[in-house]
Amino acid sequence: MKRAMVGAGATAVVLAALVGCGARATDGEGRLSSEELQGRWWTWASSEPEPTNPVADQDGSACGRNQPQDVWFLAGTFGTQVERACSVPDGVPLAFPLVNTIGSSADCAAFMKTAEGSAVLDGEEVDADAHQAETIEIRSAPGNPVTGTEGAYTATGCGLWVQLPALEAGEHTLKIRGQADGFSVGVDYTLTVDAA
Repeated sequence: MKRAMVGAGATAVVLAALVGCGARATDGEGRLSSEELQGRWWTWASSEPEPTNPVADQDGSACGRNQPQDVWFLAGTFGTQVERACSVPDGVPLAFPLVNTIGSSADCAAFMKTAEGSAVLDGEEVDADAHQAETIEIRSAPGNPVTGTEGAYTATGCGLWVQLPALEAGEHTLKIRGQADGFSVGVDYTLTVDAA
């Protein structure tokens, strides 16, 4: 895990890899806005201590922890490559980063210069969106290994993000790869969607 100190003691964490609250801010295609996507993902990713944290998860056993009802977040890792098997509810869209960070605007500018990655769903590459420096709200639980802080605060988030519509019932493979600033990560997911 790569960390850099930024103002007011907030810790920036580089991750690959998305408990929602409030109204869902979406674009015309039903996708979360950049601010909503990043804030909700960081809140979700920092909602559990290390033993049950979805970013520290080695096999997929923690991927269902604290998932909101309107989107299913997936996580990267702290710089390793893992294989995870997860059950995903029917009719819920997915969202995840290929690689992302929180920090200052300058941190994000430097990070995004080298950010690259890919997501391959069932053998087909899917498009990722580059989200530049965006002010986001995060609420982190005590003892979480993602932000290293607890409570509510504002940060600047950026990264390469993917939002997918709900998957059809059945088994799917998803390969996530991302790297930036000398940090790289990979996750091979087997996602099973049960018919409603």
